[in-house]
Amino acid sequence: MNPLTKMLKGAQKAPLIEKEVPAEEKKASEGRTAISISGLEKSYGSFSVLQGIDIQVQEGEAFGLIGRNGIGKSTTIDCMVGLKAFEKGTISIFGDDVLLSPEAAKRHFGYVASEPTAYEVMTGKEYLSFVAGAYGVRQDRFVTNYRLLADRLRFNDQDLKKRIREYSHGMKQKICLIGSLIHNPEIWILDEPTVGLDLVVSEMLFNLMRDLKANGRTIFLTSHNIDFVSKICDKVGILDGGRIRRTIDFRTQPMERRRLKEIFRQFDVEEENE
Repeated sequence: MNPLTKMLKGAQKAPLIEKEVPAEEKKASEGRTAISISGLEKSYGSFSVLQGIDIQVQEGEAFGLIGRNGIGKSTTIDCMVGLKAFEKGTISIFGDDVLLSPEAAKRHFGYVASEPTAYEVMTGKEYLSFVAGAYGVRQDRFVTNYRLLADRLRFNDQDLKKRIREYSHGMKQKICLIGSLIHNPEIWILDEPTVGLDLVVSEMLFNLMRDLKANGRTIFLTSHNIDFVSKICDKVGILDGGRIRRTIDFRTQPMERRRLKEIFRQFDVEEENE
């Protein structure tokens, strides 16, 4: 069965994705580390952005990285997905080192940048076909997957026949969201995914993330939308001064979910008082 054939069509009747994993393999995989970042350091000239950050994300978790503008959130993701080099530290995705085994690491995740990035001379369908081909998705699965995802994000056939350069910002963001999931990745990495999305599409995105997480997928995101982060994430890391200053696990500290905005603001106050 195609893992995307359980796609919801609006109502919460079934999970988004049915992950086809044998029972013995599923048992062996419990507790696996999906993302491991250790001692990560990154500088731009003399300016040190990341000063040895450590993040561990387990399989099936939704992890949110939050912090002020320019603090290094996007830089962290850029290092994870191979867009930027870093001076020190290690990053592995399900055990595959992003520097030593970049192709293997990249096959585990789908990535959405903060600004829509696609080949705008292509139509929406051509772009999705191109991405699916890069990941070796069979044609029959591609057709099923893109139709289900397009339906979920309300992309009709006419939209998919248009060239991406004709899309609005929100439509470009949606085609990138679909492209990042077309190969049914184990991890979804999103950098400021709600930017440029209206309330309706933001809700669609939230439901999509919720369903992925419910089916064992791992999510790593950055966002300035603290309410969005607090609702979808199991764990949050607060980045400040080049380091992770606090990690909150809402499963063991459920009351902190409501206090996330207050906790986040404390770091701004501390910075001002220094």
